[in-house]
Amino acid sequence: MSAAVTPPTCVALVLFASVSWSSAAEAPSQQELLGRIAKAPPHPRLFWTSRDEAAVREKLHADPQLQAIWEAVRVTADRMLTEPPVVYRKDGRRLLGRSREALSRMMHLGFACRLTGDGRYAERAMVEMQAMAAMPDWNPSHFLDTAEMTLAMAVGYDWLFDRLSAERRQAAREAIESKGLGPYLKPGARHGWERGGNNWNQVCHAGMVAGALALLEDNPERAAEVVRRALAGLPNAMKVYDPDGTYPEGPGYWNYGTSFNVMLIHLLESALGSDFNLCRSPGFLKAGEFMLHIMGPTRRTFNFSDCGTGTGFSPAMTWFAARTARPDLLWFETELLGRELDAIKQSRGRRQGDRYFPLVLLWSKAGLKPQPPETLNWLGRGQNPIAVLRTSWTDADAVYVAIKAGTPSASHAHMDIGSFVLDAEGTRWSLDLGAEDYNALEQRGIGLWNGQQGSERWRIFRYHNRAHSTLLVNDAEQVVSSKAPISEFSPDPKNAFAVVDMSATYANQLASAIRRFSLEADKRVTIEDKLTGGSEAATVRWGMVTPATLKIESPNRGWLEQSGKRLRLEVLSPPGAALQSWPADPPPNDYDARNPGVSIVGFTVPVGAGEKATLKVILQPGTPAAR
Repeated sequence: MSAAVTPPTCVALVLFASVSWSSAAEAPSQQELLGRIAKAPPHPRLFWTSRDEAAVREKLHADPQLQAIWEAVRVTADRMLTEPPVVYRKDGRRLLGRSREALSRMMHLGFACRLTGDGRYAERAMVEMQAMAAMPDWNPSHFLDTAEMTLAMAVGYDWLFDRLSAERRQAAREAIESKGLGPYLKPGARHGWERGGNNWNQVCHAGMVAGALALLEDNPERAAEVVRRALAGLPNAMKVYDPDGTYPEGPGYWNYGTSFNVMLIHLLESALGSDFNLCRSPGFLKAGEFMLHIMGPTRRTFNFSDCGTGTGFSPAMTWFAARTARPDLLWFETELLGRELDAIKQSRGRRQGDRYFPLVLLWSKAGLKPQPPETLNWLGRGQNPIAVLRTSWTDADAVYVAIKAGTPSASHAHMDIGSFVLDAEGTRWSLDLGAEDYNALEQRGIGLWNGQQGSERWRIFRYHNRAHSTLLVNDAEQVVSSKAPISEFSPDPKNAFAVVDMSATYANQLASAIRRFSLEADKRVTIEDKLTGGSEAATVRWGMVTPATLKIESPNRGWLEQSGKRLRLEVLSPPGAALQSWPADPPPNDYDARNPGVSIVGFTVPVGAGEKATLKVILQPGTPAAR
């Protein structure tokens, strides 16, 4: 139910180029890990031991919101009692949807059983485990599927251990060993995700560690080896948070990769008593700030890269809020949680939260209430830098501008350098069209995962810069290998601005391209592009992707209108620029997703060879911009 914070079904072990980073600290030795394994608690040990159950019940009694979350978990588990068990059915080459379904059921049914003692939940979970064990495989060719299914089975085996018969234990154990850990540890197997830099690393290591820790009595050496490999490989993915917590794959994949990263840390702490300094990875504990600032007053995120356009509650944010004692991280999450609880209650569990939603009962701190953040404007550095400017946290009509720099070569990236989203008057005016359906494109034979310059990936409308709120030069692609920094930034509310140096992004098209965003106290947004022509003349299109309708008053002035709201659009420079609107629907290719009601508004200007040009646009809600 959370399109923006649940990413599209993942693919590609390493999308485009990946960088292999070394861990800042040596992973613990096999001997050290074996020592910790020898002292591990008995079942249950994954996420919460039997000793923790009393503390969880105390939290529920102490916090009405946690009581409401528990009720939603129980209602969902009750619904699952009547649903058929998971089946082996792929969507294209993925089993991931079934793996996620299985994980959701094991989490909800397992929690309900442990907190109520009601054997109905246990018996239904065992039916699910039997169905998973009977599958021919867990689809190791797309290892995310294997990882999530392994985690699901490990949770069931561990949480229900004392209720499982010897035969059921054996079936679950053999399934984890042969369908989960087996493909991972197979001699000669090579897994690109193991030391990769994207969400696959986080998700797959979490699944393998869960499986190994669930079975640690049976094979301590194997458990130590799996944990050791995770601790050696995971820092490659966690490097992306350095230094400000920014996640280069966008908010949807933040919710995927970061949530599993948190789960892995929690698994290690509950079973082995240590996070092995993973939380000290530079920028990781700031990751919650990224998700806080990436959301606008419309309660929509800046869904850059392959991320959906909806928004939902993120369970992992409760972990970051409690871990860092930052109640401001819950500023949006509490409202989103309320919506989710209402949907679950009203649908009697037909609508469900994230598959790991029950972990909120473990991650939340009782009594922690949201507070408005202190900082309006935020800069997130890293591979895909983001700058955020806003006028207020409490005004529903606040202006919010989120700006994208970085590179099209990042994992799941688009040609969106210099693009932005804009909220004002409770409405989103400039938007990102978001993700495509991976499976649909793959079934058409589209080379979706080839990120090379000029490849089929960039013929997909939503991925090209012509479908983003940025510049289009000679209708050409942005440079895939380029990197655009945010070269200047001011968080001062009286002088808030961000500058993106897009010169490398448009190399061979322009000699230089500098884009400056500023936000004034009167809610005026100014976007100024200073361009220098290259060796040949160029045609530059300034474009903004919008669901609004353009009403032109004069060649350079007009209004954007939607839902009874208005946004002034005025071109101050160059003289003679004429506003236009280009439809985004229907898109150019029959395999492109439709974009109903969306257009691209802007103007085109010639830039001569070596010529300097300034494009200056003002956007202001409600009232005419000053001239």
